[in-house]
Amino acid sequence: MDVISIKRDILEWTTANREEFYKISKEIWEHPELPMQEFRSSGLLKDALSAHGFEIGAGAAGMPTAFIASYGEGYPVIAINCEYDALPGLSQEAGELRKQPRTEGAPGHGCGHNLLGTAAVKAAVAMRYAMEKHKLKGTVKVIGAPAEEMCLGKPFLGKAGLLEGIDAFLDWHPWSYNRADYDACCAYFSVKYHYTGRTCHGNSPWHGRSALDAAMIQANSTEYLREHIYPGQPPDAANTINYTFSSTGPEFPSVVSDRATIWYVGRFVTSADAEDALRRITNCAKGAALATDTEVIVEIITATNHKIPNKALAECMHENFVSIGAPEFTQEEQDAARLIQKELGAAQSGLATGILPFDGGYSVVCDTSEYSWNAPYATAWVAMAPENTGWHHWGVTNCAVNSMGRKSMDKAADLIAVTGAELLCDTALVERAKDELRERLEGKSYKCLLPDELEPPVAMNAEIMEKYKKD
Repeated sequence: MDVISIKRDILEWTTANREEFYKISKEIWEHPELPMQEFRSSGLLKDALSAHGFEIGAGAAGMPTAFIASYGEGYPVIAINCEYDALPGLSQEAGELRKQPRTEGAPGHGCGHNLLGTAAVKAAVAMRYAMEKHKLKGTVKVIGAPAEEMCLGKPFLGKAGLLEGIDAFLDWHPWSYNRADYDACCAYFSVKYHYTGRTCHGNSPWHGRSALDAAMIQANSTEYLREHIYPGQPPDAANTINYTFSSTGPEFPSVVSDRATIWYVGRFVTSADAEDALRRITNCAKGAALATDTEVIVEIITATNHKIPNKALAECMHENFVSIGAPEFTQEEQDAARLIQKELGAAQSGLATGILPFDGGYSVVCDTSEYSWNAPYATAWVAMAPENTGWHHWGVTNCAVNSMGRKSMDKAADLIAVTGAELLCDTALVERAKDELRERLEGKSYKCLLPDELEPPVAMNAEIMEKYKKD
């Protein structure tokens, strides 16, 4: 089987069909939707896949904006991750090289998911036509996963068993450098503790039961707990706990608070460490409620496993990245990137043009880690926005709709499609990657960390989106 000619056909197809996908990514950018409310965005992507012959399984795992699209049949089953949610408050006028919201307070694609999801669909469609032309056996799937910014969609897909029966997962993300490594990421949890007490006048507080006192006692207990939580093995001592008092009241100092909510997030090198820390933080909550004669309800928002790296699959993606090259940016694009850096007070180095050497290491927390327990997983980071400015800001939103973003999306679609084609042709590589996964799991198997009874929060952000909804 001539893999080189198959890859060449794929690259010719992706080049000839750019405009269709530019339109989709721009429309998603122009109508940004918050997690669990991505109805228009997911609809555009499903429509494109359906038009190109994919079977669509909508409403996956009870989430209206989730989907699984399939083409082909049999082994190997190659799945491509697809995300499309936006972030709150990151609205930005296209082309403005300073912070300038299109609509003050509205969502925006400050993480580039309008590109991420569209490139995933483009890659899958390119693979589909290559499979048809070259009579390749196998299945390509697109996993439409909502609410990545809340690390929500993929745990629910995993809990529903929808990540089983896949032989490899491919992924990408717009970023500030070019890299395809066998990196890991931490396990994560996001949990709220809601306290209920009894209000009374502040000059006779013995009649009341302070919910705020309970939340503060839990926070203080957690501070004492920190030194007794395993920090991770250096240099991977990445275990962190953050919290905030997200609501309390009545908001008046002469009235004892009868309600308070404290919201925790945690990041831990292993899932076991995360589960243990969450158990102990919850014990702090129970103790605080007992000490203050209040009641506490635990609301688990999400929990994800740590990511299992896969060197064999990542090396294949890296080699393809080197072969097709990084995005090439014009002088005008580099100048625009430097102006964004200047506005953000960063060194004016512009956009990355090289591909980083192949390595391991760690990356940011993401719920794509759920994929990595079910099958070998590899992802690429493709330059789209300027370096040294962080992420999730107006500058990223701007780049996600301009020529920088389109070049990043094109390159990512090419990379995923040719890597997917190689896996279809080289099932021995697929099996090596699966052997490596089994070795790294050391006898363990995937377990979703969400409670069995937990349902997807499908109404999340609905009220906010109503405020900003446009025709």
